[in-house]
Amino acid sequence: KRNSPPSYSVALRPLPRQTPPCSHTMDAADAAGGDDTYDQAREELKKFVQNFQEDDMNGQVTYKYLEHLQRVADRQQKRVEVELDDVAEHSGEALSEAIRCNTQRYVEILADALDDNMPDPSGAAADEDIADVLLRERSTRRDNDSNSDPQQQVPRELRRRYEVRVLPRTKDKCLKLREVKAERIGQLLTIKGIVTRVGEVKPQIKVATYTCEMGGYEVYQEVKQSKFMPLFTCPVPNCCTNGRLQLQTRGSKFGQFQEIKIQEEADEVPTGHVPRLMTVHLTGELTRSCSAGDVVTVSGVFLPTVSTGFKQLHAGLVTDTYLKAMSVEAHKKSYHDYTADDEVREFIEQCLDDEEDMYSKMAQSIAPEIFGHTDVKKALLLLMVGGATRQMGDGMRIRGDINVCLMGDPGVAKSQLLKQVTNLAPRSVYTTGKGSSGVGLTAAVVRDTVTGDLVLEGGALVLADMGICCIDEFDKMEESDRTAIHEVMEQQTVSIAKAGITTTLNARTSVLAAANPAFSRYNTNKTPEENIQLPAALLSRFDLLWLILDKPSRANDMQLARHVTYVHQYGHHPDLEFEAIKPKLMRGYISHVRRLEPSVPPDVANYVVDEYVNMRQEAANDTAGLGFTSARTLLAILRLSQALARLRQSKEVDREDIVEARRLMSLSRSSVLDAGQDKEAYTGDDAVSMIYKIIRDFANKTAAPAVNVAEVLPRVLSRGRTKEDLDRCITEYEELNVWHLNDTRTVIRFVDGDDKD
Repeated sequence: KRNSPPSYSVALRPLPRQTPPCSHTMDAADAAGGDDTYDQAREELKKFVQNFQEDDMNGQVTYKYLEHLQRVADRQQKRVEVELDDVAEHSGEALSEAIRCNTQRYVEILADALDDNMPDPSGAAADEDIADVLLRERSTRRDNDSNSDPQQQVPRELRRRYEVRVLPRTKDKCLKLREVKAERIGQLLTIKGIVTRVGEVKPQIKVATYTCEMGGYEVYQEVKQSKFMPLFTCPVPNCCTNGRLQLQTRGSKFGQFQEIKIQEEADEVPTGHVPRLMTVHLTGELTRSCSAGDVVTVSGVFLPTVSTGFKQLHAGLVTDTYLKAMSVEAHKKSYHDYTADDEVREFIEQCLDDEEDMYSKMAQSIAPEIFGHTDVKKALLLLMVGGATRQMGDGMRIRGDINVCLMGDPGVAKSQLLKQVTNLAPRSVYTTGKGSSGVGLTAAVVRDTVTGDLVLEGGALVLADMGICCIDEFDKMEESDRTAIHEVMEQQTVSIAKAGITTTLNARTSVLAAANPAFSRYNTNKTPEENIQLPAALLSRFDLLWLILDKPSRANDMQLARHVTYVHQYGHHPDLEFEAIKPKLMRGYISHVRRLEPSVPPDVANYVVDEYVNMRQEAANDTAGLGFTSARTLLAILRLSQALARLRQSKEVDREDIVEARRLMSLSRSSVLDAGQDKEAYTGDDAVSMIYKIIRDFANKTAAPAVNVAEVLPRVLSRGRTKEDLDRCITEYEELNVWHLNDTRTVIRFVDGDDKD
């Protein structure tokens, strides 16, 4: 006989209720309560709204939230922000922590507490609109009707004319996107990232109002999710039997809704990992508060996305998440939106009073850990300052942004300079040529996940609008992708004609590119065209093209090695002749001077014309064919000189600005033309011989036996030489008895007319 299985009797007992890890109640007696805890919280929050006090700017005690509600009643304010610090101060840490961990539920309780304390409008209230008329008619009809059906009661959300926002504690730290895990669901948290995509602002229904076609009763349906099922038949018992409902558009309540996507910042992404993305939902006044490319800090509630139908069947147990925003703060704004604090304003006034040489100081304060490259840093400073953009009456726009290209051997700190400019500029985008396509730089057509429509998603150049776009490894880009930025660098627009979308996007950005020569290192046995291998149409769009070579020099290598070892030994750069300007002060000063629009006086304009004609003549006489000068060169001189005038906080461009602009252009061109020569630049007999030729040519042009040193000095400086080189040339040829000088050494007089060789 087979043994029968043993029988067991199990007594099931209810498990004791456990408090979630992030569940903080007001006291131990309320731990097992449900609605009782929320009722007590509602009463506590009513007292908080009524009694919370703070001191205003005059030191008088005011009721903070009652004043907010009065402005709401007077139609002067549409948002009430409740700070958790105030709740913790008035009602204790437990209630504040409970709101932080269950924000979505407590927002409704806070709204009820605010509704109960809403005052009557004052005499300065605005006129009634259509919503007030509808609410008054509904209230009158409800008072006269004895029907007590809950679906006919006007919901509070329909009567509410404001939004409730909960702001986190000041002690709560800002989380990285990678730190937001599943245990954060339902909590109030703060994250930081860069906005990569901004959707259109759409109306979102909050309360749906229906009218019965047979009985005429109104039925209300409060919508709290992103999707809802409309009512079709009348549910009111005293109205009719299964009457058909008609949705009232004007009687319903809609709110503004916008979806954006934020991405991790580049410095927070581990090597080899893909940047994390998060969807953020903006409502009400928070819509249109940021644009693509902004670095923002968003505080909101981390919630799961509710899916229904086939989408839920396809997703299975996996759900998407989003952040319902409570506050949005943009960090890296454009120069025009930058607001200076007291420290920055004091620094600007000090610079204006002392008349300091901010041009040299700020240039040396850019990446002081990098040795040398003084003139390159000056060019980068002028790129951040920029020239004045001219908008003509007929619609023509002349760009004022400066484009710079750094080309050189590996290891000359090109990428480090680009990174430093990215950190200094309030609005900037850093990308690499190999990892960027033409679509990634300009714009792409993608399908919106909310509406399903085709929308444009801006690339790096569009994200850097009113800022700087830094492109590293510029030479590694495909030729077809590189031609995509031709329009951006001159017209500063991106024209799109894709998938039925024909539009023009603004890309008012300065392009800072870094590239290596065609053979990785500069080959001195080949011509500059063979080493650079960039088309002339692209090179002419760069205002300055610097060729930085790594030439062995015992004196220079000794200084470089000492500088680098000092930085590694002490953790900071060697001391300068002055205190380095902080990035915050530099950013504030640049944003201040960018508001100036320097003009060119008539005498300076004539000087610019003469200089441009001389440059064209020199380019025509260049037998090597390396001196490319066009009308864009003239515009580059004007842009550089306007940037120099802005740094001096001047409203006019003077001759010294033109001379310095010519000097930078000559140095950048000399760095290309003299790259294959082994001689030391700007020193030795070469500088003396060149300056002598400049003086002799000027004397032959003027047909005068004497030359004024003040008239020769700008020409010497514009060729990349210095005043010390001019003094050495004058002294050497004076000792050779080629010319004589007067007592003040301001006039050069040649010995005789036969000594011209």
